Amino acid sequence: MINIPNLIFAAIMGGLMSLSITLVTTLVRLGFAQNFFWLWLELWAVAYPVAIICILIYRPFASKLTASLVKKLER
Repeated sequence: MINIPNLIFAAIMGGLMSLSITLVTTLVRLGFAQNFFWLWLELWAVAYPVAIICILIYRPFASKLTASLVKKLER
């Protein structure tokens, strides 16, 4: 079951990451095109929900992997 703090974290992190990545990749790909904002917004609207879902799925695995790596590095 998904708890509220995890959902809020996924929404915030997904928003920030998808916003940043789509902004940069759109800028690199298209430059400052006349309709840049609308093209970027269209891409971000797709990436944002995907990012939220990925964070909710991958967060437990990433947390366990991080803890394992930190434990090995502390030895």
